Amino acid sequence: MPQALIIFTSLTGNTEQCTDILAEALESHGIDVEIHDVMQADPQDFLDFDITIIGTYTYGVDGVLPDEMLDFYDELNELDLTGKIFGVFGSGDTFYEGYFCKAVDTFEQAFTQIGATKGGESVKVNLNPEDEDIEALEQLAASIAEHFNN
Repeated sequence: MPQALIIFTSLTGNTEQCTDILAEALESHGIDVEIHDVMQADPQDFLDFDITIIGTYTYGVDGVLPDEMLDFYDELNELDLTGKIFGVFGSGDTFYEGYFCKAVDTFEQAFTQIGATKGGESVKVNLNPEDEDIEALEQLAASIAEHFNN
């Protein structure tokens, strides 16, 4: 059974809600899921899992990574995740047009640079997850699961 680790951070609870939706969807595809808050996680934890997933919000008018993700991001870039499947999702506010969910893009780029394989389209949620966001998270889970069913 494939194993997934979701590491997330959430300020308002929106990204945490997305985490729960994605975890449930992955489990419905026969994937064993562990969830860790970034404050209790190290990037090296990903080495023990088949699937590596980040959930983050985007902070401020410049679209920067949340403070609690900065060290994690730096250490992540030192790993080699070749052979791992990755996914990224996050919440943001479309009010910040040019930077909406920029942290999602930042982590997607990092995973690609360290050799991981994109499991599906990243999910960007405006504030809290609505029906279309739930569908997108479920599609991400289905796409990730396909990598193990072929």
